[in-house]
Amino acid sequence: MAGEVSVSGPAGLRQTLGAAILIVGSAGTVGTALLFEHVGGYIPCALCLQERVPYYVSIGLALAALVSAKARAPAILTRLLLVAIGAVMLYGLYLAVYHAGVEWHFWAGPTDCALAGGADLGGDLLATIDRVQPPACDQAAGRFLGLSFAGWNVLASALFAFVALRTGLGPADRFAGKASLRR
Repeated sequence: MAGEVSVSGPAGLRQTLGAAILIVGSAGTVGTALLFEHVGGYIPCALCLQERVPYYVSIGLALAALVSAKARAPAILTRLLLVAIGAVMLYGLYLAVYHAGVEWHFWAGPTDCALAGGADLGGDLLATIDRVQPPACDQAAGRFLGLSFAGWNVLASALFAFVALRTGLGPADRFAGKASLRR
């Protein structure tokens, strides 16, 4: 039946490609955040750090889904791993929307995410390292094309959730249930 939603269908090229796309996309997204932090000098707030966790989890799950698909494990395993990634990325979407709302002052942020004074790193670094405080969650570190990092994370999380759920619940390719054509 066309358009049927199921995790019990065969896994095929779409599920394999979906897992690979999710690995590359999630690693690229969190890698970009780490580059902004360690190379660009942006100090992440507490919410920024929480928003990275779904990406770390999805990388591991997507790697397991890719191995499952390539090893021709039961299709339900590959599909359930993809659906799990979708659920994790929906949680990431929730965190990103919450953080973007905090930045736009639509609602209050967590109480442990308040702005503190910056540290003077010109003197004794070891003496001042404990005084370095992350920025407040309600102040975007910067905006690109009108969106903050949290705003871009909304888009990335939504895209990855869509890819994961579409490949996990959607149809396989037309050759998925047939014998290999490489013989």
